[in-house]
Amino acid sequence: MQHITTILLLLLCSATVMANDTLTVRIKGMKCGECAHKVMVAIRQEKGIESVVSNLERRTTTIVFNPTLTSADSIQARLKATKRFVATPYSPTDVIRRGMGLHMDDMHCANCAQRIMKQLEQIVGVDSMGPHLDKHYMFIRYDANKTCKDTIRHALLSLGYTPVNHYTSAKVSFAYYNIPFEAATQASIDEVLTLDGVEDVNVNPRQRSMAVTFFNDETTAEKLLQQIQETGIEAVVPKQHECKE
Repeated sequence: MQHITTILLLLLCSATVMANDTLTVRIKGMKCGECAHKVMVAIRQEKGIESVVSNLERRTTTIVFNPTLTSADSIQARLKATKRFVATPYSPTDVIRRGMGLHMDDMHCANCAQRIMKQLEQIVGVDSMGPHLDKHYMFIRYDANKTCKDTIRHALLSLGYTPVNHYTSAKVSFAYYNIPFEAATQASIDEVLTLDGVEDVNVNPRQRSMAVTFFNDETTAEKLLQQIQETGIEAVVPKQHECKE
């Protein structure tokens, strides 16, 4: 009898899970983590919301909800009422163009750029690339429904480069250090990200390198290096590269 009761409870739980509906919509104007949080707060005012997950690259939000307590129309009306985040239909076949600039101090010459572009051309969804060797950065356009920033950055790391976010603003600068192999870890990235003025950090074990994007009005290259060393990471500014290719 107890066995039968257990089975019935499991079936009941399964039926409850299966009863949930899923809605994915594109949301124009959702561009940052704060926007995504506001979208979540607005949606969760509806009864029956099980989960809200946003993808900033695609500008999409996926909502799992109980259809006996709310509906897709009600959720979309709730978003429309914010007068900022309006939901529109989403399809996995949509082409969602996105662009990203990546700064790579270890991209030294035209051969480096050609090597990078050849690698990125193999990633489904990468549309076009524009290298700017004088500023050590490359602009990459891609379809966010087919690939993402993390995939692109990982491909560059595996090739031996150390990409970080690039901005054309004069308020932003970039730093590049040599570090011990054992310091090229996610823990080091997390540690440096806590420092004032740091916007992005990446490390490459293969190159024994650390790259940093930082805001000039909050720190300087000299202060940043000192603070990184104080965390226990033995970072040093490398000698100027002389390209032999």
